Amino acid sequence: MKQRLLSMFKFSYLSLYLIIMIFPLYWIVITSLKPQKDIFSFPLKYWPDTITMDNYVNIFKISKFHIYIGNSFLIAITAAFVVLIIAILSAYVLARFSFRGHRQIMLAFFATQMLPGFIALAPLYLMMSNMHLLNNRISLVLMYTVGLIPFSTIMLRGFFQRIPGSLEEAAMIDGCSRWSALIRIIIPVMLPGIASTFIFAFVQNWNELFLAVMFIDNDALKTLPVAMNSFIMKFDVDWGAMSAGAVLSIIPTILIFAFAQRFIVEGLTQGAEKG
Repeated sequence: MKQRLLSMFKFSYLSLYLIIMIFPLYWIVITSLKPQKDIFSFPLKYWPDTITMDNYVNIFKISKFHIYIGNSFLIAITAAFVVLIIAILSAYVLARFSFRGHRQIMLAFFATQMLPGFIALAPLYLMMSNMHLLNNRISLVLMYTVGLIPFSTIMLRGFFQRIPGSLEEAAMIDGCSRWSALIRIIIPVMLPGIASTFIFAFVQNWNELFLAVMFIDNDALKTLPVAMNSFIMKFDVDWGAMSAGAVLSIIPTILIFAFAQRFIVEGLTQGAEKG
């Protein structure tokens, strides 16, 4: 009897927790499907009397939403690939070799994760201005890459440390160079970690707003989060357009996590076991 009550309590607790976690997403989706008059109706309607796609149609009519999505995808995917390449190489060196300054580099990487990014905003803005990279997608790719390399390197270093060095040694005895052993032997074994790191980098880039607002002012170059921010006006918020845009912005991340769930769970679990 006691075990049954405990099981019922756990089920009730987890069900309530699930409802609380899912409700904000449900509310965004429902709001995006409501007519404008129902969004501000009182009492609140948890299910609209009529469902409409007007909010989705309007965000493409009143703004260049398809361009914003394309800009976000291009910048996010490019920066994520660059981060992944640099992080793989740097993590491999930090995991496999001991050299002077090794400990200091790791401490520097950890220190960057404890500092708020906005403290470097002024020098970064001046740097981009002097390089004539304001209102340029390259500036965001550079900023996102630099910002994510330390954490991505730390994350991948944990995966490299889990792989025994004897695999590379055996490959090199068979005639492989160190570079060939890395590409042909180590990286295939590390696919869960690589997938996890890439997805982490992509999602961070996709959702980033602060730097995109500061470095991009040209409407044709704005990213999706910046476009979403424009729905917040001085005296009003277009909740219908905001909710529709939020739903569309969530879809790519949901698809990525759905297709790579196994890699994410396996990769993050392995990376947490040894750092």
